[in-house]
Amino acid sequence: MGVRILLLLLAFLSACKGESMKPLPYLSEKPVRSFQAPEPVLEPGKDYYARLKTTKGEILLDLLEKEAPNTVNSFVFLALHRYFDGVVWHRVIPGFVAQTGDPTGTGRGGPGYTFGLEIAPGLAFDREGMVGMARTQDPNSNGSQFFITLAPTPHLTGQYTLFAKVVEGMEVVRRLASTEGPGAGGERDQILGVEILVKE
Repeated sequence: MGVRILLLLLAFLSACKGESMKPLPYLSEKPVRSFQAPEPVLEPGKDYYARLKTTKGEILLDLLEKEAPNTVNSFVFLALHRYFDGVVWHRVIPGFVAQTGDPTGTGRGGPGYTFGLEIAPGLAFDREGMVGMARTQDPNSNGSQFFITLAPTPHLTGQYTLFAKVVEGMEVVRRLASTEGPGAGGERDQILGVEILVKE
């Protein structure tokens, strides 16, 4: 009986080890902020996560590479080139969203390319911690800006690409502070870096 329990324990530990997350190496030593198009960086059969290191703490995202492959590929590509390093949370609306991803901090910047909506059946902005791509009135204007919902926002469902979920650090998202526009005062929180993790 004792041997059987030991074998079961070893099998459990082996399974846990197999599911450990490994960080991907960066593709750039310094932030790169302009591209013509994202290169393919996702590998089939792998589960991708992103750890956002911010001035308020860390946020872990589960990236939905199956539901929004083009969006996740672009996000991972930019993160591996350190695109988000030092970028501020330029728009925080309590009870709605916290938005970032624009190196200019104005809400008008982007990576030099755009791509279209990816709407997956069954996914909805039905609770806080859902991560979507910001865009203009043009549905094909996804770029680098993204937001995290601070409450259920069902009116965004079907209108914006949902590509990730917060799995750890929602309390950090709630603490994020922002000031909008020149002369508004205060200091805006930043993304210090984004680490891409893979669970095989």
